[in-house]
Amino acid sequence: MALFGRVLVANRGAVADRVLRALNALGIPSLAAYSEADAGAPWLARASETACIGPAPARESYLNVEAILAAAREHRCDAVHPGYGFLSENAAFAQAVEEAGMRFVGPSPRWLEAMGHKARARELAAREGWPIGRASGVLPADPKAALAAAEKVGYPILVKPAGGGGGIGMIVAQNASELPAAVERATSMASRGFANAEVYLERLVERARHVEIQVVGDRHGHVAHLFERDCSLQRRHQKVIEEARAPHAPAALPGLLDQVTVTLSRLGYDNVGTVELLLTPDGEFRFLEMNTRLQVEHGVTEEITGVDIVLAQLRSAAGHALADILPTPAKACGHAIQARVYAEDPKRFLPSPGTLREFAPPSGDGIRVETGYAAGRDVTPHYDPLLAKVIARDVSRHAAIDHLIAALREFRIEGVKHNIPALVALLDSAPFRAGQLHTGLIPEVLGPNGARLAA
Repeated sequence: MALFGRVLVANRGAVADRVLRALNALGIPSLAAYSEADAGAPWLARASETACIGPAPARESYLNVEAILAAAREHRCDAVHPGYGFLSENAAFAQAVEEAGMRFVGPSPRWLEAMGHKARARELAAREGWPIGRASGVLPADPKAALAAAEKVGYPILVKPAGGGGGIGMIVAQNASELPAAVERATSMASRGFANAEVYLERLVERARHVEIQVVGDRHGHVAHLFERDCSLQRRHQKVIEEARAPHAPAALPGLLDQVTVTLSRLGYDNVGTVELLLTPDGEFRFLEMNTRLQVEHGVTEEITGVDIVLAQLRSAAGHALADILPTPAKACGHAIQARVYAEDPKRFLPSPGTLREFAPPSGDGIRVETGYAAGRDVTPHYDPLLAKVIARDVSRHAAIDHLIAALREFRIEGVKHNIPALVALLDSAPFRAGQLHTGLIPEVLGPNGARLAA
């Protein structure tokens, strides 16, 4: 079955580069949409054609649905790949793409509506008998209603955007006095980041682990899993280090993998997605959300399974059956760990925009680097400060840790501050090496505001 004649990539940086590489591997012509701030970016060189879709602010470019569709029509695209972030889980955008006669490379709009909206996803999970924790529905505008909802959920509370993920806009409220400001800030960030201001409340479980299940579905009622990842090391609720498979996973995990696969097959989930779970300190799993898109950390799963998840997305969107998309059954071999390299102060995790005077990523067997940058490029304050993702694959977890530390020490970056010192300290810490992971580990290892890092 043929795939697509030309695909517009509606994203930027490392994710656009990743999707363009997959399109090139399949011989599919591509159109890279970019903002004025990204003119001349190195990832644009991978595209067959390019189109500027607006000024630097994301709302005027990468979130500008009309500009994206206009570029797709002008260049005769028959599909749009949204990457991750921006419009990747926006059901209205997916519907607009389909109504324009093109294929949205991702789940169908009905699934984006059902699972891409986090509060509605929890309702569906509850109906299907998946374990869930305490949470509210979408908050109304009335502050009194938010306070009443919080009393039912219980403090401490996490205020979360309903229309997007990636940790963006997640704000903690320890008590009722902190809630109004947390809701206001989360609402503002959700509106800017996802063009959807809806937020909801979730009970914050401290010292929990974040475990997620990678799934791949087709348009014929079949879904398979590609095992799990651990994404517990987070700062400001955004993942920093991820690995596959999850170390010291509970005995209940295999049964949960099967339950998720069977349920999504019965319901007809039809592309790539990730079921995100909270593993409580007492060993119980709780459903958090389902990300109906490619994940930033998909590469660690690719490294242990040999499955190209972006190719799977494209083939699924084109109507291929699961048997033609994935090996049956998928197997996991070795261990892979990813570190996200950010342009930021390594102690306080504050963005560090500037010009990259030197940018020399590591290389070698078992090392994979994904980036949208090169020496001489500006890191602007308009977008997420992610510079690169560095993945190490090896025969064991211990070997992968050592491999990744060596690669990060080889990485040469000048012109901006970066978090490599913090990444190395985390990877080489006794709790991480022992697999004693939880979402509060970073401040425990580095100290408040990175106080334990060398000056």
